[in-house]
Amino acid sequence: MTVQRVLETVALYPEWEALKAEYPELEKEDVRQALEFAARNLDSQIFSTEAA
Repeated sequence: MTVQRVLETVALYPEWEALKAEYPELEKEDVRQALEFAARNLDSQIFSTEAA
């Protein structure tokens, strides 16, 4: 799975049990690494949190 797909999956299934039921191959370490990668690579970017 790509980092983007892991992050999308966590957003869709915030409960670990539901996520594991849908993606049994995904481990907590995979999620941690995806979050770490995203945090490192988005560190210098600024995103608006205004509602559209």
